[in-house]
Amino acid sequence: MVLNPSSQFPRSRSLVHPGAFNPVRIQSKHSASGRHIRLTLSPGLSLFDALVKPLAQIGVKNASTTILGGFFEELHFCVAPADPTKQAVAAYTQPIYAGRTYMIFGNATLGKDMNGEPLVHCHAAIRAEDGRTRGGHILTQQSIVGADPIPVLVTSLDGFELRVTFDPETNIPVFQPQETSDE
Repeated sequence: MVLNPSSQFPRSRSLVHPGAFNPVRIQSKHSASGRHIRLTLSPGLSLFDALVKPLAQIGVKNASTTILGGFFEELHFCVAPADPTKQAVAAYTQPIYAGRTYMIFGNATLGKDMNGEPLVHCHAAIRAEDGRTRGGHILTQQSIVGADPIPVLVTSLDGFELRVTFDPETNIPVFQPQETSDE
């Protein structure tokens, strides 16, 4: 461990992506309007269905959400340590079953996968069934909302869409803002 000479904390590691450097690291688009919605995740549904279905009913296909916390009957997640193959900086682990879980706080982004189908990408802090506090990438289609509704704040992303596209710098597919398709 290398210590920062000015403190007792380890020096942060430098991460270098395997692909050609892109000087515009964060791609962004501006929306002239957007709706703010308070939603509750319905008990018994997957996190995916509890977000995608009610938002689709009001015409929202792209959104940024804040999950304010609540119980999940079961929750699956993974983490992203250093990629041992060095194909990317990080690679997701195999799914980790957390059991009955309390989500302390989460952020989920709704967009489209490479085939144009809905995709929910969620990171959260949780207290797992074993009592440990964990965090990571939530597997939204396998994680089931518990007996009580869970509050979510939603900001629709109108005027553009988020779509998974391959990023040559990171060497992984990532959400990128795109012009709205006619699908």
